Amino acid sequence: MIRPRRAFTLVEALVVMSIIGLLLALLLPALSRGRQASMRAVCAARMRQVGVGWMVYATDNRGVIVPGQPGRYADEAKNVYWVGNGHQYRPRWYVQMGASAGFYAFTEPSPDPSNEHTMTVTNEVFLCPQVQTWTNTRNYAYGYNYQFLGNSRFKGDDESRGSINHPVQMSRIAFAQTVMAADSLGTAAGKPEAMRTDNRPDGSRDPEGRARGGHGYALDPPRLTSTSDFADTRLSSPEHRSGPDERHLGQANVSFCDGHVDAMSAAEMGYLKNGDGSIAFNGEGATNRLFSGTARNDDPPIVN
Repeated sequence: MIRPRRAFTLVEALVVMSIIGLLLALLLPALSRGRQASMRAVCAARMRQVGVGWMVYATDNRGVIVPGQPGRYADEAKNVYWVGNGHQYRPRWYVQMGASAGFYAFTEPSPDPSNEHTMTVTNEVFLCPQVQTWTNTRNYAYGYNYQFLGNSRFKGDDESRGSINHPVQMSRIAFAQTVMAADSLGTAAGKPEAMRTDNRPDGSRDPEGRARGGHGYALDPPRLTSTSDFADTRLSSPEHRSGPDERHLGQANVSFCDGHVDAMSAAEMGYLKNGDGSIAFNGEGATNRLFSGTARNDDPPIVN
């Protein structure tokens, strides 16, 4: 005897679909969070490698720490540097260390001034997996504590007056208590979160400094003064300050000079955050203790 096969009723099918939908709604955030945690771990591992390169550079240069970017000389020949696998025009901090560390930011460096802001970082060690398109040499994902560790821009843009804060010796730095680099928002950090725009991987400058990662290679410390430098020298006013990017589950990966990496909020790093999400220029609660190199709340070096 053949028994008729029982089929799902419409109500039963809808119940099953509802249960599946509910399970997906519960699981997807957990899966997304797990994926973001994985990317945070990869980012931290890469930052540790960059930290090793930073130390090797200083050791190879008689204890002098790599500067954020060389000052611009009138004699263009002085603006070209050997970076290990070729010559580069005014290489930024992570590019300069290649000459000593042996791993290179660019597959093919360029001594051509016209390529200064259009180069693409090709070595994944120098890239954050959370923002995979932030590969431009200027609008970059990791910001350097350049004001305290090595600001080789010239005072008043006059090379005869020397650098703002370079050379800086390793022996002056409290390693475990000093930020070397961190996930960076660039000049967008000083803007309300709702005003920020997309990263510009072509290397162009947002005239209003709102693009995420704009001049991100340079990380301004938490507390600035009227006499301190700015990440983008053409946008030197409080709202154009750079700052960290809490891109990893509400935290930024922060690399310290002794090589360890911590996940920290902007507030934990010493920054003062406004209600609209912007990073304040200064104010009560903002402290440079983790940036100064002395473990004190020092003012940034004077720019002029």
